[in-house]
Amino acid sequence: MPYLFVQPLITNDTVVFGLLALCLGFIFYTSSIKTGFWSKFYSIVPAVLMCYLLPAILTSTGIVSDEISNLYFMASRYLLPAALVLMTLSIDIKAISNLGSKAIVMFLTGSAGIIIGGPIAILIVSIFSPDTVGGNDFDAIWRGLSTIAGSWIGGGANQAAMLEIFQYNPEKYGGMVLIDIVVANVWMAIVLLGVGKTKRIDAWLKADTSAIETLKIKVTEFTEKITRVPTLNDYMIMLALAFTAVGIAHFFGDYMSTYLTSSFDAVSDQKSFLSFLGSGFFWMVVIATGLGIALSFTKAKNYEGAGASKIGGMFIYILVATIGMKMDLGKVLENPGLIAVGFIWISIHAGLMILVAKLIKAPYFFLAVGSQANVGGAASAPVVAAEFHPSLTSVGVLLAVLGYVVGTGGALLCAYLMEVASSL
Repeated sequence: MPYLFVQPLITNDTVVFGLLALCLGFIFYTSSIKTGFWSKFYSIVPAVLMCYLLPAILTSTGIVSDEISNLYFMASRYLLPAALVLMTLSIDIKAISNLGSKAIVMFLTGSAGIIIGGPIAILIVSIFSPDTVGGNDFDAIWRGLSTIAGSWIGGGANQAAMLEIFQYNPEKYGGMVLIDIVVANVWMAIVLLGVGKTKRIDAWLKADTSAIETLKIKVTEFTEKITRVPTLNDYMIMLALAFTAVGIAHFFGDYMSTYLTSSFDAVSDQKSFLSFLGSGFFWMVVIATGLGIALSFTKAKNYEGAGASKIGGMFIYILVATIGMKMDLGKVLENPGLIAVGFIWISIHAGLMILVAKLIKAPYFFLAVGSQANVGGAASAPVVAAEFHPSLTSVGVLLAVLGYVVGTGGALLCAYLMEVASSL
């Protein structure tokens, strides 16, 4: 479905970035007030959710537009890898391994929820509105929904692979992108709302959070032991560590992507299970995370005492604000039928995750991050993980990378099931 583009009030990215910085500053200032209205407000609505909603309101009211802004690209390509390095400097690999298998189980449950959720959503909506999930040949709705499956299990590379494989009508592809953004971001908002109620949710799930708490304590104790008043020298060295790593991640990420695409048919063929290996973004995330982990075995980990993870956190919040810009609340009802498919789909994903978490007594952290590693990918999973504790950021990254690996295969299975459901 083609959408009319209306020029936003502000088109200069420098001014837009200033507005986002103002939003973030306002949120953090008001959330630091411990009495009165703001104290009650933030006890209900998490600050990170507001960091996402205020930019969404700016987009929805026509003040700014993600469609002509390069700020998300800047944040996801420059600040995200820098944050991954700074937030994994003090990583404790042994403690993370002690978290056990529940993180993987919840991630795979999330993938399974997406795979079965698509065809079930089609079946449900077809009862009330068969035209909504119908279509013929390359206009068939299941072909378009296959791109959402690729995005929600893996990421952008897997989404592109599904578009290439099933050849959905490109003139209508914009409608699928809209469903992807709207539903995924609303679900992320719900997940973030749950972060503030983690203890109550874990108590209901009867979850054993001891390994997570142990990891938090170990990192906190280490940070307290090495905490110092940072100097300009500290900041400049952290700047060098972070953005040298960003440069290396981009250089070798582009090289790996180009080399593998040109050397192996299985990678260059968008219809292949291995097509995700041709994504430069995938390699950028992997290399940046690997460099951060490597630095954790050196004296560089002591820069955590000078605030490395706090600077990384600042970068992450800028990324959150640019993600919020993608959400135009005014477009939610432009195609109510397909939006309904999306919400039923994500509800099945959520319901399955809650059921399995209850059965295996998995902490809410694993449910939230396992879900976002699927639906949001490498840009969202670290954000949600960091909300629980900066030391847990790397868990989100590692699960998001796993999403790339299973994304194309899982999306193909989902697409074939949706094709069957559409023909019933």
